[in-house]
Amino acid sequence: MKQFLLTALLLSGAALAQTDTTAPATPAPATTTPAPTTTPAAAPTQDPAAVVARVGTQTYTMADYDRAFRLAVARVLNGQGLPYSDEYITEFAEARADFLKQFVRDRAVEQLARASVKLDAAVVDKQMEEARADFESDAAFLEALKATGYSSADELRAELERRAVVNAYLEKVQGRFTFGDALVGGFYNLHKAEFQQDPEACVKHILVPTQAEAQAIAKDLAGGADFAAVAKAKSQDPGSAAQGGDLGCFGPGEMVETFDAASFKGPVNQVQTVQSQFGWHLVLVTKRTDAGLLPLAEAAPLIRAKLSSEAAQKYLDAQVAKLTSESFPDRVTVAPASK
Repeated sequence: MKQFLLTALLLSGAALAQTDTTAPATPAPATTTPAPTTTPAAAPTQDPAAVVARVGTQTYTMADYDRAFRLAVARVLNGQGLPYSDEYITEFAEARADFLKQFVRDRAVEQLARASVKLDAAVVDKQMEEARADFESDAAFLEALKATGYSSADELRAELERRAVVNAYLEKVQGRFTFGDALVGGFYNLHKAEFQQDPEACVKHILVPTQAEAQAIAKDLAGGADFAAVAKAKSQDPGSAAQGGDLGCFGPGEMVETFDAASFKGPVNQVQTVQSQFGWHLVLVTKRTDAGLLPLAEAAPLIRAKLSSEAAQKYLDAQVAKLTSESFPDRVTVAPASK
């Protein structure tokens, strides 16, 4: 488990440094989870003001690094269904030096972004309002923030602002690169194996314990109730309720029999009510695809996105390389947790 989480953290950091498009975790009600079973190592004792990196004309301190590392750890934990807790930090001690490389690149991209685009504060204001709206009190909101790695609402806002600027910059860079139909068609013909698709269904659901509750919800949905809002309020599936009941896309045989049948044989964009050993499900199939070669018309946007992304990445690499940077991994290294 520890090695898996360590690898996940490094991969998470690498993806962040290259694209930085992952949205900050949306606070959700915190759950109780046992603390790690390993013996915690001593927490980092370095001076929070100590410089751990320089990028361009800016310096970054231990406090800056620790904040980013904490949020990265929280993303990995939340991705495994675990709420963040400070006790987990020492579980990732071995990743600190390597993560510093990602931290430096991430800050370089941020500097390029802030020099190129202007922050739209109204967008961030709306995101903060939406995040806070799901909670009855500031205390409940703060508890949820801590479960996703944030120490305060101000820290969440700062991260939202940073991501907004970086994402706008990356979209601007990628928009510079366009590709004509002939090039896209040639890529498609040369890479048809990449566009062979398995059957797949994209599904949302609401899980409740009784048929009577399912029937009542089905009536509300038929009357115009918002599926996602109802899922967040009433679904008993902790893995999907916070996402408005969205289970994503999956292939045949991955779900229990009745749910699988509704997903692959039932109507699309029409609520179905089915029973499983888990309870009663309100199932909404939003998209279904058959096995076979993805048509060029559907593949073309994917190809353009891939080509523009690759071109933008090369451009971004060149811009980052122009910024002089140095880092001090020995200053962020701490002893790992003992088994």
